[in-house]
Amino acid sequence: MKTNTLLGASVLALLAGAAIAQDDGLLVLDYPGFEEPAYHTGYLEKNGEEPTFSFFGDEDEAFQKIRSGFQADVAHICAGSVTKWAESGILDEWDTAKVDAYADLDSNLTGTDVASTDGVYFIPTDFGSTAIAYNPDEVPAEDVASLQIFKDPKYSGRMSLPDNIDDAYALAYLATGVANWTEATDAQFEAASNWLREVHPNLRTYWTDPAELAQLMASGEILISWAWNETYPTMVDEGRPIGFQRVATEGSSLWLCGYVNLKEGQGSEEKAYDYINAILAPAAALPLLENGFGTANKAALTSEITQEQLVAAGLEPIDAPVLAQLPMSNEMRERQAETFEMIKAGF
Repeated sequence: MKTNTLLGASVLALLAGAAIAQDDGLLVLDYPGFEEPAYHTGYLEKNGEEPTFSFFGDEDEAFQKIRSGFQADVAHICAGSVTKWAESGILDEWDTAKVDAYADLDSNLTGTDVASTDGVYFIPTDFGSTAIAYNPDEVPAEDVASLQIFKDPKYSGRMSLPDNIDDAYALAYLATGVANWTEATDAQFEAASNWLREVHPNLRTYWTDPAELAQLMASGEILISWAWNETYPTMVDEGRPIGFQRVATEGSSLWLCGYVNLKEGQGSEEKAYDYINAILAPAAALPLLENGFGTANKAALTSEITQEQLVAAGLEPIDAPVLAQLPMSNEMRERQAETFEMIKAGF
C-alpha cells in the first residue's frame, strides 16, 4: 500500500517513533489487516500510540470470545450481525454527537440509515460490493448478464460461491427477485434457499477468503464466482483476465461494516470515539480504498476519491438493483445459517 503521500510530517514522525507502541487505553477487536496505521492517523496524532488490537477469524468467533469474558472496547462487525450482538446485551449505545462524521454517513449506499433505529449500536465505517467475477477470455459478457448463470450446466464445476451466509443469501434473494432482505417473507426465504440448492451441484467449491478465490481464478480452475470487489483490482494488478459484473439484470449487493461499543470494555471511552473519528476521517478514505474498502463517510468519499478510482475498485454507483446487507432479525439469520450448512452438505 502506498500511503506515504497521505501522511503529514508529524504523523510520519509518530509512526517512526511509535511503530510498535500500543495504547493500553483502547483495545480493538478486529479483522486482521485493520490495524493498518493509515486507517487511523488521527488517533495516532492525538494519542501518540497505536490502539492495541486483538484479531478474530469470523464474527461468530468474536461474539463467542466476548461472551466468554474477553474485554475489548470496540469491535468491528458487519451489519448482518448487529441485531444479534445488540440483543445479547453486550453493547453500549454510541453517542452520535461525539462522532464527527455522523451527519455525513452515506445512507444512500444502502437505501436506508443502518444507525437510525432506536439506540445507535453500530457506526458504519466501510463498505464493499459483491457481484459476478468472471474470466472474460472464456466467459462472454452476455453469459453473465443474469445471476442465473450460476444454474447454467455449461459452467458446472467451474463456478464458486463464498462460504459466507450473508453473501450467499444476498445472491439468492436477488436471483429470486428480492432486493430488500429485511422484508423477506417465509416464502421468499424458501425460494432463495431452493435456488441455492439448485446451484450447489454446479459449484466446484465455496471459497473462504479473497486470496483463495484469486488463486482459483488465476489458475483457471474457476471461471465464474460471486465475489467481493477486492478480487477485481487484485487480479487487474496481477495482469490476470477478470471482469466484474455489478449490473446483472437482477443486480448485485453491498455489504456494510463498522464498529460496536462493547459494554465490558476497560479502556477509555474518549479513545473509542477518537478511533471512530479517525477511521471515518478524510485521511483514511484512500488507504481504505487501496485495500478494497469504501469509506462510509460520503463527504470524504466525494472529496478524496475520484470516480475513476471508484470504478477501478468496483465501487462506483450503478444503475441496477442493489441488495444492502443490512441488519436482520437474529431468528432469520440463524435460520439462514442452519439452512446454508445443510445446502453445503447436499441437503
